[in-house]
Amino acid sequence: MKEVMAVIRMNMINETKRALSGAGISSFTATGKVMGRGKGLVDFKVLEGAKAGAPEAIAQLGNGPRLVPKRIITVVVPDNKVQAVVKTIIGVNQTGNPGDGKIFVLPVLDAIRVRTREKGDSVLDNE
Repeated sequence: MKEVMAVIRMNMINETKRALSGAGISSFTATGKVMGRGKGLVDFKVLEGAKAGAPEAIAQLGNGPRLVPKRIITVVVPDNKVQAVVKTIIGVNQTGNPGDGKIFVLPVLDAIRVRTREKGDSVLDNE
């Protein structure tokens, strides 16, 4: 089994949740606002706001790199569903622009259902 962790744009969370559900992935965890950055040094929305004269946008511009608000979705699935999850997340979030996000696939050694103490792949949703 694997954990698929995706860092995505804040405004893409609802569409990503719908797409995962439509792909048969009903169980996942979404983490609220997290902050991070990739290689880019400028949040283009802030830059546009600064050009328009918005004081809060101007205040955010500076010499150093800024952290950008993102969301994290975590899905633990059997190995045979990893590619479907990755493909679904990319399909929704890929715009071709910087900031589309990252996906990490990590091994999961075990899973345990607290209620029944059941272990292994059987605790995962396998619709």
